[in-house]
Amino acid sequence: MKNKKLSPLILFIIGSLMHFLYDLSGKNTIVGLIAPVNESVWEHTKMVLLPVICWWTFYYIIKRKQYKINKNKWFTGALVALLTSIISIPVLHYFYTQSFGVELLVVDIIILFLALLFGQLLGLHFTKHSKGINSNIVILIFVAIIITYIIFTLYPPRIPLFRDSMTGKYGI
Repeated sequence: MKNKKLSPLILFIIGSLMHFLYDLSGKNTIVGLIAPVNESVWEHTKMVLLPVICWWTFYYIIKRKQYKINKNKWFTGALVALLTSIISIPVLHYFYTQSFGVELLVVDIIILFLALLFGQLLGLHFTKHSKGINSNIVILIFVAIIITYIIFTLYPPRIPLFRDSMTGKYGI
């Protein structure tokens, strides 16, 4: 499982590219459902959503027989990796912006990498040391999370997490 060591870096590159996908698509609404549409903290968590789900899913599909991967444990790890990454972004962002009163692009970039690193490490820990939950339940949770992102992109709550820090607007 050599590629696991590279996964945070690869996910970081893909996530960083996700940041620009909406604008590159000509602000296509369909693309905006899965890629950040503004500079809100919530929208920036989209930079980990599909990359993490796809990474863990494709790795399982390609390597499951070679490494005799337990499906339930693997997808439990994937869910933990995703949730850890999603939660880490706003926690780290608000910690440094509220503690130090600054907002710096370089720190935001580091936060994306750290969120992915924390997620991947904790996800692998769960893959190795948990009993796992039914993979079908995890897949349903993934679908529910994606639907939540779609709804909150179209109808974002009017709270700071969803407000574009540049324009003050919400959602698309």
